[in-house]
Amino acid sequence: MKMAMDSRFDISGDESKVFELIEDLKSNSTDVQRAATAELRLLARHMENRMVIANCGAISLLVGLLHSTDPKTQENAVTALLNLSLSDNKIAIANANAIDPLIHVLKTGNPEAQENSAATLLSLSVTEENKLQIGRSGAIGPLVELLANGTLRGKKDAVSALYNLSTLRDNKLRIVQAGAMSHLVELMDPATGMVDKAVAVLANLASIPEGRNALGQDGGIFVLVEVVELGSARAKENAAAALLQLCKNSGRFCSLVLQEGAVPPLVALSQFGTPRAKEKARALLNCFQNQGYLHSGRR
Repeated sequence: MKMAMDSRFDISGDESKVFELIEDLKSNSTDVQRAATAELRLLARHMENRMVIANCGAISLLVGLLHSTDPKTQENAVTALLNLSLSDNKIAIANANAIDPLIHVLKTGNPEAQENSAATLLSLSVTEENKLQIGRSGAIGPLVELLANGTLRGKKDAVSALYNLSTLRDNKLRIVQAGAMSHLVELMDPATGMVDKAVAVLANLASIPEGRNALGQDGGIFVLVEVVELGSARAKENAAAALLQLCKNSGRFCSLVLQEGAVPPLVALSQFGTPRAKEKARALLNCFQNQGYLHSGRR
């Protein structure tokens, strides 16, 4: 029975089915479009079908349907594109001018469509060309809005996309200016399950002055010190890196970090952390000492 189901969804040897569905995408009937996008969404879940669907010319038509006024058609289209993006179609999707329509879905779609739009932008943002284009196209504001008010899954996709985007300097400033910092700090609560990704974004944003200022104003210092003490090995690394960025650029931030009781967890991290964590923790402790906040004889 399972083999029969699998074969029903395997179109690798038969492009005619895809061409039929592509013709249905061009229909003036909402019902026909909805059914065709639903079937392509399902077919694109299977890796062996993705290149067939892309090579038959479905991508540009699916992109066009991101502006559909039928919520289910829009949801099906964005989910099909998400599935297609999981194989070697990322550049093809971006070249089909998908980024602006994906942002439209991020702003206007139903919750599942918004989640899948964020996930598609996340998938596309693994390439350097797309990171730049996504940032310039205005995606960051809607991603931050999803970070603030989305479903749990939407928030996870948004923070992951923002992490990818935050590796570019121009995008760092856009993320800070969009008000992401306070929402990232909120995600540092272990109950969210997003501490590791949130602190990684914060560490990237702390490399620019605007990011450091926002981090210092939005309660970020307390939660970073807490992560140094209680976080995962990777989170401790990134928290120490963010605190180092703060402290080596500002005596005021040094003082605030010390007031939060950072020294004992940093000493522990400098001895028992990962190699990168040890390096960041020792550099922080040296920073405190060089700025006169610690004496070399202190234990």
